[in-house]
Amino acid sequence: MSIGAIPNGEIKEREKNQYMVRYQKVSKSFGNLEVLREIDLDITPTEKVAVIGPSGSGKTTLIRLLMTLEKPTSGVIEVDGELLWHEEVKGKLVSAGEKHLHRVRGKVGMIFQQFNLFPHMKVLRNVTEGPVHVLGMKKEEAEIQAVEMLKKVGLGEKTNNYPSQLSGGQQQRVAIARALVMRPKVMLFDEVTSALDPELVGEVLAVIKEIASEGETTMILVTHEMEFARDIADRIIFIDGGCIAEQGPPEQVLGDPQCARTREFLSRFRQAAGKRNQGIGVL
Repeated sequence: MSIGAIPNGEIKEREKNQYMVRYQKVSKSFGNLEVLREIDLDITPTEKVAVIGPSGSGKTTLIRLLMTLEKPTSGVIEVDGELLWHEEVKGKLVSAGEKHLHRVRGKVGMIFQQFNLFPHMKVLRNVTEGPVHVLGMKKEEAEIQAVEMLKKVGLGEKTNNYPSQLSGGQQQRVAIARALVMRPKVMLFDEVTSALDPELVGEVLAVIKEIASEGETTMILVTHEMEFARDIADRIIFIDGGCIAEQGPPEQVLGDPQCARTREFLSRFRQAAGKRNQGIGVL
C-alpha cells in the first residue's frame, strides 16, 4: 500500500511512550486541494486536546488520518510509540501492510457526527459486536462489559431497545459506550454534537466530560463548542488553511489569542453565537 512520499530530512527519534500521538510533517491532498500542510504535532499520554477552526480548515481530516479512514499524502504518524502508516524494515520506512495497520489502529476509537449504529440490532448487541468480532472476546464477557459501559453513559436500562427507540442524544451516548468498550488508548471525537437538537447537546457533553475527568484516555476533540473546549481541554489547537496557526492552554488561545487569524475566527464565531441566542437567523 503506497501512501506517498516520506518527508525529506531525518525522522525525529522515537521515544516509546513519551508521546501517545505524533504527527511529523504530515500532509494530505485530495487531488490538487491540499487540506493539511506539513503538520507537526505531539500529544502526550492522557492529554486532552481540542481542535478548533473554520469549516474546511482540515480539522476532521487530521483525526481521520489517525483512524486510517484517509491516507496521508506524505509524513509519518505514530500511535503509542508505534508507526501507523509505515513499518520499519532494515532501518528503512516502508508502507505498512494491512495487518500492521489493523493492529495499531486498534488503539484508537472514534465517535462521529452521525451515530452509525446498526438499526436492526438492539443496543446491547450494538455495543458487543466489536469486542466479540474484533477482540475475540466471549459473548458473555462482552455483554458484562457492555452493560458496564452503558451504565457509565447513563443508559443501563436501554440494553433491549433498538436505536430508533432512542433520542439522538441517547444514540450518541450508545456510540460512545461502543467505542469505550474496545478500551482504546486514544479517543477521537468529531463534532459529536453537531447532529443533535440543541436541548440534547448537554447530555452528550456531560458524558464526555466525565470520561475526560477520569484522566486515563488520550482525547482529541474536534469541536465548535468553545466553552466545552475551555472546560475539558489541556490544550487547544487552532487550524486554519491546513496549518496549525496557534496552540496553547485554553485560557490563552480563547482569552488572549496571539494570532490575528485566531482573533478573527473567535470574533466571528462569537458574533454568530450571539445572533443565534437572540433568535436571529445566521447564514
